[in-house]
This record gives sequence, structure tokens and C-alpha cells, in this order.
Amino acid sequence: MTATTTPAPAPAPGAFAARAGGSRPLAGTGTLLRFALRRDRVMMPLWIGVTALMVLSLPASLKSVYGTPAERAALAQQMLANNSLRATYGPVFSDSLGGLTAWRIGVYAGILAAVMSLIVVVRHTRDEEESGRQELVSAAMVGRRAPLTAALLAALVADGVLALIVTAGLAGQGAAGALALGLAIGATGMVFATMAAIVAQLTESGRLAKGLTGALVGAAFVLRAAGDSATDDGSSALTWISPLGWLENLRAFADERWWVLLLFAAAVIAQGAAAYVLAGRRDVGMSFLPTRPGPATGRLGTAGALAWRLQRGAVLGWSLGFLAAGAAFGGITKGAADLVGSNAKTREIIERMGGQAGLTDAFLAAMVNMLGMVAALYVVSSVLRLHGEETSQRAEPLLAAAVGRLRWAGGHLVLAFGGTAVVMLLGGVGLALGYGAEYGAILGACLVQVPAVWTLGGLAVLLYGLSPRLAPGAWAAAGLALLLGWLGPALKIPQAVLDLSPFGHLPRLPGGTMTWTPVLVLTAIAVALTAAGLTCLRRRDLAT
Repeated sequence: MTATTTPAPAPAPGAFAARAGGSRPLAGTGTLLRFALRRDRVMMPLWIGVTALMVLSLPASLKSVYGTPAERAALAQQMLANNSLRATYGPVFSDSLGGLTAWRIGVYAGILAAVMSLIVVVRHTRDEEESGRQELVSAAMVGRRAPLTAALLAALVADGVLALIVTAGLAGQGAAGALALGLAIGATGMVFATMAAIVAQLTESGRLAKGLTGALVGAAFVLRAAGDSATDDGSSALTWISPLGWLENLRAFADERWWVLLLFAAAVIAQGAAAYVLAGRRDVGMSFLPTRPGPATGRLGTAGALAWRLQRGAVLGWSLGFLAAGAAFGGITKGAADLVGSNAKTREIIERMGGQAGLTDAFLAAMVNMLGMVAALYVVSSVLRLHGEETSQRAEPLLAAAVGRLRWAGGHLVLAFGGTAVVMLLGGVGLALGYGAEYGAILGACLVQVPAVWTLGGLAVLLYGLSPRLAPGAWAAAGLALLLGWLGPALKIPQAVLDLSPFGHLPRLPGGTMTWTPVLVLTAIAVALTAAGLTCLRRRDLAT
């Protein structure tokens, strides 16, 4: 007789990963947390330092421009009466230096904390699974929920340090207000950290997870802006839907509403719980919204087409974002004269940013320059997609076929450098539409910024070509350029230091005199840096 056996039933989803952790779902959390903090030992301090510096430098800057209580009270009244400025910065709840600091930078510091937090969480969850490293880690004595817990704790450490620095740095303006603003910024970061933890369970790609969570940050800003443009006290329902609206409605330095912190706590707990539930219902490497498979034929048959497929979402998102940001900046420009009034020091700062032309043209030039500096973040992220493809080992099998390194890199670089021109052009379209005039001059001014952005993109190519370990340094260069452009004029930083940024050499348009020499020189530098980076890429080994 032949013995028959009954096939074993298929394991339930998540069973394989559950065995690794056994009855200790948080085993190994401490080790993973230390590893995450070690990996982020450069990125976290830089991000925290830049954000904190932007916040802590404002009281002195505001005091130098609006030195008397009467001037600050007049500024607050002007802001409340201008709905476009309320949409951009939010309502003013106090005309003290602390209150004006919370009004001017609070929302934007919250956005920076949110972006930092979502990057940290996705990097240590979905990115690790996508690279295959998480599967190896899970084969050891690591609990099922340890990676997610470690990622959230790493975000908590970063947000906690940022909150502590802001609180300590602004304590001189009022201890209660400083604590409220610090907690609000840190809590905003944690809301989007737990939101990113949910998105990381739903998507199969780390880049898509960052993009979707970033889109949610943008949606939160739009909701808050729409609500604040309608009311001057932050009471709109749209404002209360957004976590950024909660930040401003905590009212730091203006009879703080401590109970608003309960909204942050509830959101963090609810979203964190949802992320843990989702993490327990899937296998490592899987997702609830898997990518649709398909053969690399037709439109995906070339390296350039593959690069477009990988980066089209980022190009579209940045393009729409610049169009909206340009429209918002254009609307603010209409109230530039009201913003400045008769304050000579404010006029001086705007002229240092935008040139010595008339006030409106100087303000437009400053906004164009700001769009250019933000576009530098796009070109760096697009160039470093090469770094992500290499370190995740997706580039090696592609290059093993009949695809050369230059051809592979060229597809991504065309999107990086060509996409820069597209996003700047759309930013100019939005700025011109929002302002309602000077269409040709504004579009030309935006395109003049492109060589400076390309220079930073070329530096990113060079650093990546030299070594994947050096590639993240491109973020430091872009951040330095943004920091100098943002704070340099207000702090009266010497021109020699401002010239470290490629944007410091461009003509101030519209309103200024067009000079082609710096534009051509920066273009040549960008070409040289890119060529040198590609030469280094051809000669070095791929990361293993």
C-alpha cells in the first residue's frame, strides 16, 4: 500500500515574518534604533540645525526691522487685513517678538519637521524592505514590529531634539510661548511620521511612500491656507482639518491653548495604531497596493523610458507644486507695498534679496530667487535617484545587459536638468498669473535661475560619480544655498559668504540689468561638473 499524505495548508499572510519575532514582537528594537540613529547621524543634525536656526534667528531679525512696539502692532494689523498674506503665513495672534516669530516661521518649521520625519520613517521601513535588507534582519531574533517601532522612535528623537532646541532658544521671549511653539513643531513632525508609517504599509516603493506622504503635507498646507484666507482668527473648519492649522491655533506667545496638544496626541496614537495593525497583516516586502508588473517592452524598452517611468511622478508633483507656489507668491506681491509700508529696514532687506529696482520688482525678484533655490532640492533629488537605484542593487542587473553606464545615467540626468527648466517655467507661469502682469519679464527671470540650479545638480553628479558615500553631500550644498538665500539678507551676512551660493552671482530680475556673463559661466561649470561626475562613474565599481 502507498501511504498518502494531506498537503499542509498554506500559511496565512504574515506568518513567515511572525515566526521570526515569536512572542516578542518588539525584540531588537533598541539595536535597530541605535542603527537608525547611526545611519542618520549626518542628515538629522543638519536638518534639525537648519530648521532651528531659521526659527531662532527671527526674533533678532524682526527686532532690527520693527524695533518699537508701535511698529510691530502696525505690522500685525497689516497682516490681518491682507488675506493673501494670511494664506501664506497664517493669522497674527500677538504683536510681541515671540508672537511674530511664531506667525512668520511656525508653519514652515512644522513643514520642515514633517518632511524630516517622513524621510526618517520611510527610510527605515519601506526603503529597508525594498532593498532586501529587512528580510535578512527579520531572519534573526528581531520582533515583527521592531523595525516600525525603531523608525518611529528615531523620528521621535529627531522631533524631540528640535522641540527642545526651539524651546530653549526662544525662552527669553517667554517660557510658556517657547514651550508651546517647540511642542507644536515637534508634534507636527510626529503626526506626519505616523502618517508615513501607514503609507509605508500601503505602497511597495519607498520613493512612492515619500511622494504620497509629501503630497499629504502639501494638502495640509493648502487646507490651512484656504481656511486662513477666509478668516483672520484661524477659526475656519478648513484650518482645523489640517495639522498645520492645529500648530497655529495652539497660539504660542498669545494665551496658549494647551488643549490643542490633545489633537496632536490623538492623531499620533490613532495613526500609529493603524500602522501597527497593517504591519501585522502583511509579509515583509509586500504591500497592500502592489506595483502592477509588466514586461519591459514598447515604452519601457529603453533606459530613458525606464527613467521617465521612475521619475514621472516626481516631475509632475514638483511641476504642480511650483505652479501653485508661484501663484501664491504672485498674490503676495500685490500686497508687498502694504507689507513694507514706510519701514526702511524692511525695504533694505527686500532690496538685498531682489536688487535695487522698484519695491515691487525687487519683491518679485526675491520670489523668483526663492523658487530657484527650492528647485535646487528637485535637481538634487532627481540626480540622486541614480544613487538609490545603485545602492538598492536594481542598477546592476540592468547594466549587465546591453545598457552602458552613460546611457543609463543619461536618462535620469535628462529628467533632472530638463525637469529643472520645466518646474521653473511653471513656477514663473504661476507667479505671473498670481501677480497679473509682466508675464514675459517674470518667465525670463525664472529661466535665468536655471544655470545656478544646474550647477548644484552638476555637483550632485560629481559627488555621486566619485562615490555613493559622498552623494548625500549634495543635500548639504543645496541646503547651504537655501539657508544663505533665506537668512543671509536679513542677517546682513557679508557678500563674500553669500557668493558661496551660485544664486548670489545671478542678475536680479525682473527690474535689474540682464548680464549674460554669470549665466554662461554657471552653465559651463554645470557642464564641467556633470562631465567629471560621469567620467568618475564609468571608472569606479558599483556599490555592493
